[in-house]
Amino acid sequence: MYILNIKKLNVKFKKKKIINNLNLKIKKKEIHILMGPNGSGKSTLSLVIAGNKKYRITKGKILFNKIKINKLSVNKRAKKGLFISFQNSIEIPGLNNEFFLQQCINSIRKYNKKKILNIIEIRKKIYKIIKKLNFSKKFLSRSLNENFSGGEKKKNDILQILLLKPKMIILDEIDSGLDINNLNLILNIINNLKKKNKSFLIITHNPKIINNLNTDFIHILHKGRIIKSSKKNIYKIIKKYGYKKFIK
Repeated sequence: MYILNIKKLNVKFKKKKIINNLNLKIKKKEIHILMGPNGSGKSTLSLVIAGNKKYRITKGKILFNKIKINKLSVNKRAKKGLFISFQNSIEIPGLNNEFFLQQCINSIRKYNKKKILNIIEIRKKIYKIIKKLNFSKKFLSRSLNENFSGGEKKKNDILQILLLKPKMIILDEIDSGLDINNLNLILNIINNLKKKNKSFLIITHNPKIINNLNTDFIHILHKGRIIKSSKKNIYKIIKKYGYKKFIK
């Protein structure tokens, strides 16, 4: 079964077409890598899947767990199990990080008709995970992502994933700001989550990510369309020749 199934998707930003007849299918327990030249539409695609209203779908559909989500709000997409981590995480001054996590957890639990957790129960969950991520408890009292380093922002995204347990996870430049030790830590977490029935679409140019993940497919995006999909060994061609081997 496909957790994410994008069919003949066409998207415009104002009057410019930026996604062009794009098809993409991702099954449960799969990791897909999305690559391509700068400006090819990779981050735009993640924004469209997330439900950003600046982008207008003119044709095609996005199916998530067999449900068409073209017109669903960002909020409802998240509650159904879709998680997007953007290249530059938003900073929200005044919004306590711990309070934000508590609201996210309980909002999704309420949607799934599960018991609402109190702050003590939630803290137990958070403390268990931040220990794995080598995070200080002090960051919980800080404003969401405000003055966080690039690495802290990325680890905060992973914390949210481990707490919220989404079904489909899209990560845009997950290595941004991470040192080698924290990158290895996060790549191991991603591989373990795949074993637990999670699916990933990861936007990256970093060969270490491709080589250290249990990758199923690599896709090359050019001018808003996937022009090549293949197994892991396609990266050897990209590394040697760049994208010109695939771009006619």
